[in-house]
Amino acid sequence: MRLFISRMTATSQCPPRKPMSKIMWSLLGSFLGIYLVAMIGKSIQFDPLTNLFLIGSLGATAVLIYGAPLAEFSQPRNLIGGHVFSALVGVTVAKFLSADLILASALAVSVSIAVMHLTRTLHPPGGATALIAVIGGESIQQLGYYYVISPVLFGAAIMLLVGLLVNNLSRNPKRHYPVYWW
Repeated sequence: MRLFISRMTATSQCPPRKPMSKIMWSLLGSFLGIYLVAMIGKSIQFDPLTNLFLIGSLGATAVLIYGAPLAEFSQPRNLIGGHVFSALVGVTVAKFLSADLILASALAVSVSIAVMHLTRTLHPPGGATALIAVIGGESIQQLGYYYVISPVLFGAAIMLLVGLLVNNLSRNPKRHYPVYWW
């Protein structure tokens, strides 16, 4: 037990704050990405109050793509694949286990993580994408597998396009996107 507890001790200090230029690029990219997804969704959807084009997991995607564009989790393969595979898992689990929301929630997230690992597309917001397919309510449930296309694929694609634009506008040679495609 003592060994187990000792593993929880810090081995380093918190890293310093990122430079203001990186913070501003992250702010600009995340604003544009989320704003464009919401605006395009509003123009496509019937009711702006139930705008399904913008899902919560895209907020976490914004943190990765615009805040850490060089990270493995942020790359296009991970972004698109992670969201799409997780959405497929989430919808499938929701269809077969709709009677047990707790079991369906746990299964959707855990299976989506396994699938992302197997396909080398690990994107942490994918877990939320799978969970939203299960707990998203009637409006999400009614979409069925269309949820994979819209809002998930379309939303991720818009975020990717904005990531390509904003992350490559910087003159900093260390800020570019992507590191790899597929």
